[in-house]
Amino acid sequence: MNQICRAIIVAAGRGQRMGGDIPKQFLKLEGKPIIVHTLFKFDCIERITDIIVVIADEYMEYMEGHVLDRYRFKKPVKLVSGAASRQQSVFNGIKALPQDTDIVIIHDGVRPFVERRFIEESIDRANIYGGAVVGVPVKDTIKKVDSTGTIETTLQRDVLWAVQTPQTFKFDIILKAHRQAIEDEFVGTDDSMLVERIGFGVNMIMGSYANIKITTKEDLILAKAMLGRMRG
Repeated sequence: MNQICRAIIVAAGRGQRMGGDIPKQFLKLEGKPIIVHTLFKFDCIERITDIIVVIADEYMEYMEGHVLDRYRFKKPVKLVSGAASRQQSVFNGIKALPQDTDIVIIHDGVRPFVERRFIEESIDRANIYGGAVVGVPVKDTIKKVDSTGTIETTLQRDVLWAVQTPQTFKFDIILKAHRQAIEDEFVGTDDSMLVERIGFGVNMIMGSYANIKITTKEDLILAKAMLGRMRG
Protein backbone atom coordinates (compact mmCIF):
# COMPACT_ATOMS: atom_id res chain seq x y z
CA MET A 1 0.00 0.00 0.00
CA ASN A 2 1.27 3.47 -0.89
CA GLN A 3 1.89 5.85 1.97
CA ILE A 4 -0.34 8.93 2.04
CA CYS A 5 1.51 12.17 2.78
CA ARG A 6 -0.32 15.48 2.98
CA ALA A 7 1.01 19.00 3.41
CA ILE A 8 -0.39 21.80 5.55
CA ILE A 9 0.76 25.24 4.44
CA VAL A 10 0.17 27.77 7.21
CA ALA A 11 -0.72 31.17 5.77
CA ALA A 12 -3.26 32.59 8.20
CA GLY A 13 -1.14 35.55 9.30
CA ARG A 14 -2.27 39.08 8.65
CA GLY A 15 1.23 40.50 8.31
CA GLN A 16 1.19 43.44 10.73
CA ARG A 17 4.99 43.55 10.87
CA MET A 18 5.25 43.92 7.09
CA GLY A 19 2.70 46.72 6.78
CA GLY A 20 0.78 47.34 3.57
CA ASP A 21 -2.73 46.50 2.46
CA ILE A 22 -2.41 42.73 2.08
CA PRO A 23 -0.78 40.01 4.18
CA LYS A 24 2.85 39.16 3.43
CA GLN A 25 2.04 35.80 1.82
CA PHE A 26 0.40 37.65 -1.07
CA LEU A 27 3.23 40.10 -1.72
CA LYS A 28 4.98 39.57 -5.04
CA LEU A 29 8.32 37.92 -5.74
CA GLU A 30 9.21 38.06 -9.44
CA GLY A 31 5.59 38.72 -10.28
CA LYS A 32 4.09 35.88 -8.24
CA PRO A 33 2.71 35.94 -4.67
CA ILE A 34 5.12 34.49 -2.13
CA ILE A 35 2.68 31.70 -1.31
CA VAL A 36 2.62 30.61 -4.96
CA HIS A 37 6.38 30.04 -4.88
CA THR A 38 5.89 28.01 -1.71
CA LEU A 39 3.01 25.95 -3.07
CA PHE A 40 4.92 25.03 -6.22
CA LYS A 41 7.68 23.50 -4.06
CA PHE A 42 5.17 21.02 -2.60
CA ASP A 43 3.09 20.61 -5.73
CA CYS A 44 5.99 18.99 -7.60
CA ILE A 45 6.66 16.25 -5.02
CA GLU A 46 5.06 13.01 -6.09
CA ARG A 47 4.83 11.58 -2.57
CA ILE A 48 2.49 14.37 -1.49
CA THR A 49 -1.09 13.61 -2.49
CA ASP A 50 -2.75 16.94 -1.74
CA ILE A 51 -2.27 20.24 0.07
CA ILE A 52 -4.21 22.15 2.71
CA VAL A 53 -3.69 25.90 2.98
CA VAL A 54 -4.76 27.47 6.27
CA ILE A 55 -5.88 31.02 5.57
CA ALA A 56 -7.72 33.78 7.44
CA ASP A 57 -11.41 33.86 6.58
CA GLU A 58 -11.26 37.41 5.26
CA TYR A 59 -8.67 36.37 2.65
CA MET A 60 -10.36 33.18 1.44
CA GLU A 61 -11.83 34.92 -1.59
CA TYR A 62 -8.54 36.66 -2.32
CA MET A 63 -6.70 33.34 -2.16
CA GLU A 64 -9.20 31.77 -4.53
CA GLY A 65 -9.13 34.58 -7.06
CA HIS A 66 -5.48 35.66 -6.99
CA VAL A 67 -3.79 32.31 -6.38
CA LEU A 68 -5.83 29.18 -7.05
CA ASP A 69 -7.68 30.54 -10.08
CA ARG A 70 -4.56 32.08 -11.66
CA TYR A 71 -1.96 29.36 -11.21
CA ARG A 72 -2.08 25.73 -12.22
CA PHE A 73 -1.38 23.28 -9.43
CA LYS A 74 -1.28 19.58 -10.17
CA LYS A 75 -2.46 18.56 -6.73
CA PRO A 76 -5.80 19.34 -5.08
CA VAL A 77 -5.50 22.41 -2.82
CA LYS A 78 -8.08 22.81 -0.05
CA LEU A 79 -8.56 26.00 1.94
CA VAL A 80 -9.18 25.80 5.69
CA SER A 81 -10.03 28.65 8.05
CA GLY A 82 -7.25 29.97 10.22
CA ALA A 83 -7.49 30.97 13.87
CA ALA A 84 -6.19 33.58 16.30
CA SER A 85 -2.86 31.79 16.82
CA ARG A 86 -0.56 29.75 14.63
CA GLN A 87 -0.99 26.72 16.88
CA GLN A 88 -4.77 26.85 16.53
CA SER A 89 -4.45 27.37 12.77
CA VAL A 90 -2.26 24.29 12.41
CA PHE A 91 -4.74 22.26 14.43
CA ASN A 92 -7.54 23.42 12.13
CA GLY A 93 -5.47 22.07 9.25
CA ILE A 94 -4.85 18.77 11.03
CA LYS A 95 -8.55 18.34 11.78
CA ALA A 96 -9.30 18.81 8.08
CA LEU A 97 -7.04 15.92 7.07
CA PRO A 98 -8.69 12.64 6.03
CA GLN A 99 -8.19 9.83 8.52
CA ASP A 100 -6.18 7.78 6.02
CA THR A 101 -3.30 10.27 6.27
CA ASP A 102 0.02 8.68 7.24
CA ILE A 103 2.43 11.62 7.23
CA VAL A 104 1.74 15.33 7.82
CA ILE A 105 4.16 17.98 6.52
CA ILE A 106 3.67 21.40 8.13
CA HIS A 107 5.27 24.38 6.44
CA ASP A 108 5.17 28.17 6.67
CA GLY A 109 3.52 29.80 3.67
CA VAL A 110 6.19 32.51 3.69
CA ARG A 111 9.18 30.16 3.42
CA PRO A 112 9.39 29.96 -0.39
CA PHE A 113 13.03 28.87 -0.59
CA VAL A 114 12.60 25.43 0.96
CA GLU A 115 14.45 22.82 -1.08
CA ARG A 116 12.83 19.66 -2.34
CA ARG A 117 15.49 17.49 -0.69
CA PHE A 118 14.55 18.79 2.77
CA ILE A 119 10.87 17.99 2.23
CA GLU A 120 11.73 14.51 0.99
CA GLU A 121 14.17 13.86 3.84
CA SER A 122 11.69 15.10 6.43
CA ILE A 123 9.19 12.47 5.22
CA ASP A 124 11.84 9.74 5.41
CA ARG A 125 12.95 10.78 8.91
CA ALA A 126 9.37 11.08 10.19
CA ASN A 127 8.81 7.48 9.12
CA ILE A 128 11.81 6.41 11.20
CA TYR A 129 11.53 8.67 14.25
CA GLY A 130 7.90 9.74 14.23
CA GLY A 131 8.82 13.38 13.76
CA ALA A 132 11.47 15.46 12.01
CA VAL A 133 12.21 19.17 11.67
CA VAL A 134 14.52 21.18 9.46
CA GLY A 135 16.88 23.61 11.13
CA VAL A 136 20.34 25.15 11.15
CA PRO A 137 22.99 25.61 13.85
CA VAL A 138 22.94 29.11 15.33
CA LYS A 139 25.78 31.38 14.27
CA ASP A 140 25.55 33.97 17.01
CA THR A 141 26.39 33.67 20.68
CA ILE A 142 23.11 33.22 22.56
CA LYS A 143 22.63 34.67 26.02
CA LYS A 144 19.83 34.14 28.54
CA VAL A 145 18.67 37.36 30.20
CA ASP A 146 16.33 38.10 33.09
CA SER A 147 13.33 40.45 33.13
CA THR A 148 15.59 43.47 33.72
CA GLY A 149 17.76 42.69 30.71
CA THR A 150 20.68 41.44 32.78
CA ILE A 151 22.55 38.45 31.32
CA GLU A 152 22.09 35.32 33.43
CA THR A 153 24.20 32.92 31.39
CA THR A 154 25.75 32.30 27.99
CA LEU A 155 24.32 29.21 26.34
CA GLN A 156 26.49 26.58 24.69
CA ARG A 157 26.28 27.53 21.02
CA ASP A 158 27.43 24.23 19.55
CA VAL A 159 24.25 22.46 20.74
CA LEU A 160 21.78 25.18 19.70
CA TRP A 161 19.80 25.10 16.46
CA ALA A 162 17.39 27.56 14.87
CA VAL A 163 14.30 25.62 13.85
CA GLN A 164 12.63 26.13 10.49
CA THR A 165 9.93 24.32 8.56
CA PRO A 166 8.96 21.86 7.20
CA GLN A 167 8.15 20.00 10.38
CA THR A 168 6.92 16.53 9.53
CA PHE A 169 5.19 13.92 11.69
CA LYS A 170 3.25 10.73 11.67
CA PHE A 171 -0.41 11.73 11.63
CA ASP A 172 -1.39 10.01 14.87
CA ILE A 173 1.50 11.61 16.76
CA ILE A 174 0.89 15.21 15.70
CA LEU A 175 -2.86 14.81 16.24
CA LYS A 176 -2.29 13.49 19.76
CA ALA A 177 0.20 16.28 20.51
CA HIS A 178 -2.22 19.03 19.52
CA ARG A 179 -5.13 17.47 21.37
CA GLN A 180 -3.01 17.17 24.52
CA ALA A 181 -1.90 20.80 24.21
CA ILE A 182 -5.53 21.90 24.05
CA GLU A 183 -6.44 19.79 27.07
CA ASP A 184 -3.51 21.19 29.04
CA GLU A 185 -4.05 24.76 27.76
CA PHE A 186 -0.43 24.70 26.62
CA VAL A 187 0.87 27.01 23.90
CA GLY A 188 4.13 26.11 22.21
CA THR A 189 6.35 28.05 19.86
CA ASP A 190 6.31 25.35 17.19
CA ASP A 191 4.73 21.98 16.45
CA SER A 192 7.76 19.93 17.42
CA MET A 193 7.54 21.40 20.93
CA LEU A 194 4.06 19.91 21.29
CA VAL A 195 5.34 16.52 20.17
CA GLU A 196 8.36 16.65 22.46
CA ARG A 197 6.23 17.36 25.53
CA ILE A 198 4.18 14.16 25.07
CA GLY A 199 7.33 12.05 25.04
CA PHE A 200 8.14 11.53 21.38
CA GLY A 201 11.59 12.19 19.96
CA VAL A 202 11.91 14.58 17.03
CA ASN A 203 14.85 14.27 14.66
CA MET A 204 16.72 17.37 13.45
CA ILE A 205 17.62 17.70 9.77
CA MET A 206 20.43 19.99 8.68
CA GLY A 207 18.70 22.58 6.51
CA SER A 208 19.82 25.76 4.79
CA TYR A 209 20.32 29.33 5.95
CA ALA A 210 18.59 30.32 2.71
CA ASN A 211 15.30 28.82 3.94
CA ILE A 212 14.22 32.18 5.33
CA LYS A 213 10.82 33.15 6.66
CA ILE A 214 9.68 36.39 5.07
CA THR A 215 8.13 38.44 7.87
CA THR A 216 9.62 41.94 7.53
CA LYS A 217 10.36 44.42 4.75
CA GLU A 218 14.05 43.62 5.14
CA ASP A 219 13.30 39.91 4.61
CA LEU A 220 11.45 40.77 1.41
CA ILE A 221 14.41 42.75 0.09
CA LEU A 222 16.70 39.81 0.90
CA ALA A 223 14.29 37.36 -0.78
CA LYS A 224 14.24 39.40 -3.98
CA ALA A 225 18.04 39.52 -4.00
CA MET A 226 18.21 35.76 -3.43
CA LEU A 227 15.83 35.08 -6.31
CA GLY A 228 17.86 37.36 -8.54
CA ARG A 229 21.06 35.43 -7.76
CA MET A 230 19.29 32.10 -8.36
CA ARG A 231 17.95 33.25 -11.73
CA GLY A 232 21.29 34.77 -12.68
